[in-house]
Amino acid sequence: MANSEQLIAQRPAFQRALHAWYRAHHRKLPWRDEPSLYKTVVSEFMLQQTQIKTALPYFDRWLRELPDFTALAAASEEKVMKLWEGLGYYSRARNLHKLARSVAALPLPPRAVADWRELPGIGPYTAAAITSISFGEPAACVDGNVVRILARLTAEARPFRDSSEAAKYFTPLADALIVGADAGMHNQAMMELGATVCMRQKPMCLVCPVAEFCEGRKRGTPEKYPHLQPKQIEQRTVARIWCEHRGQLLLRRGHAAAKRLAGLHELPEASDLGLKTPDASTLLVTKRRTITRFQIAESIYKLEADAALLKAVKADASLEWIAVNALDTITLSGPHKRWIGELLAARS
Repeated sequence: MANSEQLIAQRPAFQRALHAWYRAHHRKLPWRDEPSLYKTVVSEFMLQQTQIKTALPYFDRWLRELPDFTALAAASEEKVMKLWEGLGYYSRARNLHKLARSVAALPLPPRAVADWRELPGIGPYTAAAITSISFGEPAACVDGNVVRILARLTAEARPFRDSSEAAKYFTPLADALIVGADAGMHNQAMMELGATVCMRQKPMCLVCPVAEFCEGRKRGTPEKYPHLQPKQIEQRTVARIWCEHRGQLLLRRGHAAAKRLAGLHELPEASDLGLKTPDASTLLVTKRRTITRFQIAESIYKLEADAALLKAVKADASLEWIAVNALDTITLSGPHKRWIGELLAARS
């Protein structure tokens, strides 16, 4: 607490150093050049769980196809999901689509943090980012980057169960540090500092603009902060099926009510076809990926389309035969889009 109070007492000097650095060194990004409320909203949704370098081509294509809230509100869900294809965490796209319809129906977009919190997909961080950048509202953004900066600045020794608990703890300090500042620039400067200088591993303290205020650096152990309990990783295995028949590939489409995969196509699991253990000799490849706390090994087995399989597919509306030359017309989940492309390329 004492270190927090000391940092707040130094707020004017801290802001001057941070903001001067940001003005001189911030990255040129399309949502910062000629900014607009719509660009800010789209970028904030895309950057949830996604690195900037990954999001950039998606952002550019999105703005060309859906340049404003009205265009997005009028777009079909199929178009929205296709533009998002490969970016992952598809609930973001659905929530962004719902939000656009809500905003487009209003005479004016909301300005207050509380009003934005009522819209789909908007949490405390996103509401603060949108309102501070677009309307100058003095609401501090507190994500993992900002938690890391504040924990190091104050050398906070308290252990946190997870990043959400840490964000709640540091929000009062973040709010205190934004007082009297250009709120949008201040929030972006903090985010930029965490992304490019005060990184999780090997922070660049020698070039940090606020190093003189950092208690963690003075102690020589900035990497120690914050103290977050390690995630409990669970291992999972999935058996998937590769089956071609008359120039078509068997896929499963997520049910409309599915939380994560609604409307998306993936290779079916063996269990979808009533198979318990595929023949090991038919294994094509094993792919690994991580989703939240799960590390998943997905093995893909080749299966012939016999009469029993054809009957099973006909009886299950979620199973579809998609022409191989028409795969670009449907929306595949990101990993499956890559895996299918690799397997098709390998066989040719």
